Parts: sequence; C-alpha cells; structure tokens
Amino acid sequence: MDADVRRRDGTLGYCLEMSTGDMRDVMRLLTTVERTPEQERALGIVREGCAKTDARFREQGIGLDLSVEQALHELIEGVPGGARGAAYTYAFHEAVAAHFSDPTDLGVWSRPSWFFALDDELARHGIPADLLPGSFLFSGPPLRLPHPGDAFPQIGVLPTPRAAALATAYEAVADRLGPDYRATARKFAELMRFEAEEWESAQQLGQTLDTIFFWFR
Repeated sequence: MDADVRRRDGTLGYCLEMSTGDMRDVMRLLTTVERTPEQERALGIVREGCAKTDARFREQGIGLDLSVEQALHELIEGVPGGARGAAYTYAFHEAVAAHFSDPTDLGVWSRPSWFFALDDELARHGIPADLLPGSFLFSGPPLRLPHPGDAFPQIGVLPTPRAAALATAYEAVADRLGPDYRATARKFAELMRFEAEEWESAQQLGQTLDTIFFWFR
C-alpha cells in the first residue's frame, strides 16, 4: 500500500472507508414528500454534517461550485442544479453517514487505480467480474447525481448478501496471488466474512442492513 501523494488537506493519498446499513432509509429520506418526525430528526443530523463539511473546506481553502448544504437541499427537493463538482457527492455521503454504522478504515492509497491492477490479478485466478474490487469500489451511488467533475471522492456500494461469496472467493485464491496483492485480498476476505456473519445475525433480528458502502476520498 503506497501513500506518497499529499493532498490539499494534508492527507497522504486517498482514504478508503466502508460502513454498513439500510440504503432504503437513505433513499426514503432524500425522496419522500412528507417526512415523518423521525426522518426530520435524521435530516437535521445530515444538515449538521453538511455544515461541518462546508466549514472544514473553508478552513482548508477548498472551494466547491456550491456548498454541500445547498447540494443537500437540491437533492431533497429533487432539483439538483447544473453545478459540477463534488458537493452532491459529499451531501449524499452525509446522508449515508447518518444512517450507517461507524466507518471502518481500509487504509490510504496514493493511486486508487491500483485496484484495477488487483482486478486483473484476481481475474487471472478465476474471480468473476462482479466480485472484483473495481466493480464495487467505484460503482457510484444508487441514485443519479450531477457529474462530480474531478475523479474523487468516489462512492461504491456492494449488496451485503454478496459479502459471503466475495469472502469465499478471495479466501480461495489469496495465497496464490502475487506478493503485492495478497495482503489486500486477505483484508477484504476477512472484512467480508465478518459482514456476511453480521448479515445473517441481522436477518434473524429482523434487520435489513442490505448495503456495504465504500467512500474513497
């Protein structure tokens, strides 16, 4: 794992995180016409997160085409404007953060495109296309957002029921991968095995934590 790129906010490389939750809660919050009191409370948390993101960007001297708070307002109203940039992506992330588990830190990467090299290595050992990292790390949000312009941040999603298949597939080939790829494959296998077990437990409790969310920034 390489981390030799210093970004404008002082972070080396690009941070990758994941969390788990029910994406339907997020979509209902963003698309419902008449929100329940519980949804209004959740929206207040999301707005607060957007305001904190805007404040952090101002402190860091980072300028977006519009504020994250305004982007959230436009998403809720169903009328996102023509502004390019990452504001809508950050607004969607704040909506997810308010509903999903605390994020798991997956590390820092100087070249996110490295994961496509991992794709090639895994595919060479028979991993199907829908289980390759590139298929879920960069798949985008489950709704259409205005084009972010620059490549990052990136959103990816993986249906939680797919976690078991991914873990089994990566476990089977991890020891045969090239040395540059083994640690990452093993880490994903371990995380997805845990998520698969959590999914089974959640179903027994009547919970529907159906989505694993990836945030690359």
